[in-house]
Amino acid sequence: MNIRAYIVDDERLARENLKMLLESFCPDVEVIGEAGNITDAEEGIRDCMPDLLFLDIRMPSDAEGFQLLERIKDLNIIVIFVTAFKDYAIKAFNANAAYYVLKPVDIEELQLAVQKVMDTKVIFDADDSNFEVYQQTLKQLADTLINNKHTGRFAIAHTKGLKIVEEKNVMYFEAQGNCTMLYFKDGSKYLDTRTLKTYESIVDPKEFFRIHKSYLANMSCIVEYVHSDGHYVLLANKIELPVARNRVADFVKVLKGL
Repeated sequence: MNIRAYIVDDERLARENLKMLLESFCPDVEVIGEAGNITDAEEGIRDCMPDLLFLDIRMPSDAEGFQLLERIKDLNIIVIFVTAFKDYAIKAFNANAAYYVLKPVDIEELQLAVQKVMDTKVIFDADDSNFEVYQQTLKQLADTLINNKHTGRFAIAHTKGLKIVEEKNVMYFEAQGNCTMLYFKDGSKYLDTRTLKTYESIVDPKEFFRIHKSYLANMSCIVEYVHSDGHYVLLANKIELPVARNRVADFVKVLKGL
């Protein structure tokens, strides 16, 4: 599969470096254009109609990258964000199932992001409606990064595209190796490839608590805490989850504060 890519970064050397890495290590990607500002980028993108956009995000100094996305939201383009900002941005990227690479660009991270895009493109090409959900995730990402606003929603990828989830509808998360099982209030469940640690960073810490190395619980779904016969919580659906001894003190403190 050949992916036609466009690079937007205000630093010429950064564009040249990314182009070189793509030519050397991502043979399925063909760079068909580049720009150093969003005005030139919009014109170039509409002329070239790429499949993939590498977009520099200069947060929190400005929101130019997201302004460009707003201008081209009518186009079916997948985005890989390129950023030097780590901690707060990564949480937002993960919550919205966004593809990203950190500056300085690591070859393996770049290859992994490109492979994910290639897998996603197959799904999106099969059903254009997936792009509507994808655009919603990008808007959520913009809201989170620009306004520092927790949306209470996150996106998960599945075999047919993307699904946006209201975190309040999740009763608890369970670690399963390097994956996580999500258990919903309606009785359904879903296995995601992200780790429980990743989900711990995504959800609202005021609403969810890591009660055990394997469990992250929605506090609003806990109806009882029992400390005899071991420590565990009883959820509204009668499910019992263990509470690790080393987390009991902090958990009780949070529980009393509800």
